[in-house]
Parts: sequence; C-alpha cells; structure tokens
Amino acid sequence: MADSLRRLVCAESCRALQEKLESWYRDYEINSCDQNLNRCCEIIELNSQIQGQLFTILNETSREGGHYAGVETIKTRLLPWLGTCFSCATSGRHFEDSFSLTQDSVEKERQLRELASNQTFQLQELQEELTSTRLQLSNVQQDLAKTQLALEDTKTKSITTALAAEDEIVQLKAALKTSRAQEEDALRKLNRMNDYEQQIQILRDEITILDAQNSVLQSRLARSRSPSPRRSEIKSSSLLPSRSCSPGRARRTNTSRRACLITRFGDIYAQERLDAETLLRTYISDMEMVQRIIYIAAVESFSAAKMAYRQFKIRVRDTLSLGHSGPESLEDTVLDYIVRHEDLYDVQASVNEVIRSMNINPKISFPPEIDFIVISTLIRELCRVAFSMQTLFPPLDIAFGTDGELFSETKYYRSFDSDFTALLVAYHVWPALMEKDVVILKGEAVTKRGALWSRRSRSSSRGRSRSSSPGPLLAHHLSRSRSPSPLRSTSPRR
Repeated sequence: MADSLRRLVCAESCRALQEKLESWYRDYEINSCDQNLNRCCEIIELNSQIQGQLFTILNETSREGGHYAGVETIKTRLLPWLGTCFSCATSGRHFEDSFSLTQDSVEKERQLRELASNQTFQLQELQEELTSTRLQLSNVQQDLAKTQLALEDTKTKSITTALAAEDEIVQLKAALKTSRAQEEDALRKLNRMNDYEQQIQILRDEITILDAQNSVLQSRLARSRSPSPRRSEIKSSSLLPSRSCSPGRARRTNTSRRACLITRFGDIYAQERLDAETLLRTYISDMEMVQRIIYIAAVESFSAAKMAYRQFKIRVRDTLSLGHSGPESLEDTVLDYIVRHEDLYDVQASVNEVIRSMNINPKISFPPEIDFIVISTLIRELCRVAFSMQTLFPPLDIAFGTDGELFSETKYYRSFDSDFTALLVAYHVWPALMEKDVVILKGEAVTKRGALWSRRSRSSSRGRSRSSSPGPLLAHHLSRSRSPSPLRSTSPRR
C-alpha cells in the first residue's frame, strides 16, 4: 500500500489535474464548446485514473486491516458518497457548488498564505529597520554625549583662558603703568641732566670769556707800559662799542645755537605760519594763493636776510681789521662779534625789502586795498632766524624749489589735499631746511595732476601788477624812526 501511495505521489497526477483545471478556467470564455468538452473529458479521464488508483489504495488498506476492518468507515462515508454521486442531476449541481467552494477556499487559503508571508516579510523588514534605527539612535546619543563632554571641556578651557587673559591684562597694565612712571622719571632726570649740562657749558663759556678778557687786559696793560708804534691803531679800535666778545665763542656755541634755531624754524612753521594763513584768509578766499604768498614770503625773507648778513659782515670786517690782534683769526673775531651783536641787525630794512620783492612777484596777487605788511610779523621772525642761521658753521639755508619740479620724498611732505599719485609739485607750502646738501627739516608741497596747466592758463587773469613803491601801510612803517647801527655811523677808515 505504501508503494502504491508513493507512486501516486510521484506521478504528480493530482498536480496535473489542478493545472488542467486552472488552465481550463482561464481559457473557458475564449474556447469553443468542443474545446471545453474535450478539456472536461480529459479532466474526467485523469480524475478517473486518480480515482482508480485511490480505490486500489483503499482496497489494499482495507485488506491490511483484516476481514472486518474499515467496514464502519465504508458504510458511513464511501457508500453514501457513491450513492449521492449517481442519484440525480441536483446532486451534480450540489457537487459542482461544493467543488467551486472548495476551489474558492483553496484560493483564499493560498492568498492568505501569500498575505501572511508578505506580512511576515514586511514585519522582518520593519524589524530590521527598527534595529538599524535603534543602532543609529544609539550612535547619535553617543555622539551627543561626546559633544556635550567636549563642550563642557571647551567651556572650562575658555573660562580658564579668559581668567588667565584677564590676569595677564592686569599684569600688563601694571607693567605699562610702571614703565610709564619709569619713563617719566627718566625724562625728568634727563631734563635735569640737560639743564646741568647747559649750566656747566654756560659756566665754561663764562670762564673762557673771563680768561680771554684777562689776557686782553694783560696785553693792554703791557702795551700801555711799553711804547708801541701801533698806538694809532689801538686808538682807532677804541671807537668800537664797549661790548666785547670772547674769541672763538661762536664756534664753541655752534651746536647749541644750531639746535635752538632749528627748533625756532619749526615753531614758526607751526605757529606764525598758521597765524599768517588765518589772517590772509580774511582777505583772500583762494587757499592756494594764501599758501603761495606765505611760501614766497619765506623764500624772500631768507634771501633778504642773507644779503643783509653779507653787508653786515663786510662792515664788521672792515671795522675790526684796523685794530685786530690776538691768537684768534679775523674771521673768527668777526663771527664772534656778529653773534654777540645780532641786535644791531636792521630787521625792518629786510622786511621792507621782502615786501618790495613780493609786490613785483608775478606768481602772487593781493587785494589792492591791502598790502603785504599784514604778514610783517611772520616776515620779521623769518628774517631774524635766517640771519642767525648764517652765523652757524656751516650755515643753514632753505631748499630751492620751483613749480613743476619732481616731488622728492626726502625734502617735502605731501599736504593733505594733494594727489598722492602725482609726481610733480604743483606749488610749495613751506620750504625745506638744508645744511649743505643734507635735509634737516622737511618742507611741505602740493602735488596735483594737471594743476600746472590750469595755473598757467589762469596766471594772466589772476595776477595784477603791483608798483615797486610801498603801499600806505608800508609807508607808515618806513616813516618810523629806527636807531642806526653803530657800524653805520662812522668808520675809522673814513
């Protein structure tokens, strides 16, 4: 029996019957009547074969149970089923309904199995996704914990750094305060040392002067005791002013006088120049013209002072050469005399000469009702400084400048309204102070592109002819009495 059942399973007749039924069900609507009948007959034949095998297995199974084994089952299930199948057509329809219900139930079970398998697969996928999500969440939580730890560490370090920076700032402030106090103390000490050095230098100069005067007195005493053929010259030298100077004092004080004059020149630029500029702005609205006037006044002042110094030096040399005697050279004696008697310099004559030169200068113009005498204070100070600078060794002078020259960084600063890309000087604001070819103090100049061409086109309309004679204010100043220089009065030669 087991062999028959195995052969039935291996024959796959039941599976072929199921496949034929499904194929017939799919093609039933499109098949013809004969084709459907043939399909039905094939299925019946195949079913009969399966039933024959089943009945064979049923017979063998009943034999294995004995003579009376399986009688009850045959009576209750097989015989009623056989009787029902061959009874009537109604029974056939009931069988068909039962068969269709069986097929429907099989189909539903198959769908349920597929749905269950799909749900199981989806559930597995969801579980896998849930597991991966939990892993990601765990990783994110770990990263968050690490980030929080790093943030706390950073906060701690930043607080520590801030405290250290505050401590360092406090220490730096204290050190800065201490250094400033030390610097102020050092400056005070330096100032005191400079004062001491100046006092020592003054005392040394006085000692030298006293020694020189002592030697002069001794020489005069010796000459008065013994007859000398140069008595006439000694008498002629007595015509000089009673004030005398120490031989070589001008050279010994050259450094200190040079520093004072350079400082004074810078003060004139910072104070008197600005005062003159403010005064001129009340009469002239053109700032360029105001600056040109001041610059030309400075140039003319130096020129007039140098000319006056040369004339003054010639007169002093002529006077001292008649009675000069002693270890010092005549030039040193002349220079010492000029340094000690700079108050004999007729500065008003130089001021008048500067104003006369400015009146005929074609580069500048001025309202006809006002004269250049309004800036006589600036001119007077420049003339005095320029005259004193000629007594230095070597003398100081200003740099020669012309409109349109190549701008020199070593000589001039650019003014605030300059074009810093321009290479040529449009006009000068203040001259540079020179010692031979070395710049001591830089001047100031204005550089602009195209300024020279526009200036040339306007020069003919802007400039006005000024007479060389002084104006009303200048005439008033000229009318004032001035004390003549002692060197102008009489000369032993004359």
